[in-house]
Amino acid sequence: MGRVANKVVLVTGGGSGLGAAMCRLLAAEGAKVAITDINLEGATAVADEINKAGGEALAIHQDVTIEKDWDAVVAQTVKQYGGLHGLVNCAGIAILATVEDATMEQWKKTQSVNLDSVFMGTRIAIQQMKKNGGGSIVNISSIEGIVGEPLGAAYNASKGGVRLFTKSAAIHCGQQGYGIRVNSVHPGFVMTPMVANVAASLGAGAAEFQERVLSSIPLGHMGDPMDVAYGVLYLLSDESKYVTGTELIIDGGYTAR
Repeated sequence: MGRVANKVVLVTGGGSGLGAAMCRLLAAEGAKVAITDINLEGATAVADEINKAGGEALAIHQDVTIEKDWDAVVAQTVKQYGGLHGLVNCAGIAILATVEDATMEQWKKTQSVNLDSVFMGTRIAIQQMKKNGGGSIVNISSIEGIVGEPLGAAYNASKGGVRLFTKSAAIHCGQQGYGIRVNSVHPGFVMTPMVANVAASLGAGAAEFQERVLSSIPLGHMGDPMDVAYGVLYLLSDESKYVTGTELIIDGGYTAR
């Protein structure tokens, strides 16, 4: 039996990068995975790959900033698989801008995707998980929810918000006796399309950015999406039954300084 055998897990942003790695690993470990993404083509490709390999996966289009979309995807997941045991709020964006350069439009968009969606997803997951005796919610934050980055004013704010919101939700669920655990994961610099796009947006400064990042990682290299996926797997499994309200940092030692 797999580490999350027969658990139903919904993963947002599952069509690429970290989310896709999580979906593949969770399915390999026995979970039934609902993969949502604003890019349905990407989510469908990951789901098809999992199903062809003998797993169970469902692709669903979702804009995580729209409340009614949350109602719809949870309802579809429960109808397809009979319940909901895990949620991974993984969808996110990064817009490079300092506090002086960021526009209100950039600020609001970042908070909407990275923070508001986590609130909506966590809230509806709690409502559903209470019906089936508990579950585990994993909110993907970032090391930049812990330490500052001058080019990430809006991103820092959103990911820091995820960190403390997670603790609030965890305490509430524990005190209510719901059997629902809520934790945050804080990836460092991992080789994903989002990180590649951020570096590319720097143009001539991309090489300097990469050198600065690598020199700040004690292990000397960027992470792989599977490094983060294994952390999420642990938090969704019963192995972490006494873990809630905590933050799991996976960053090669970046924040250890």
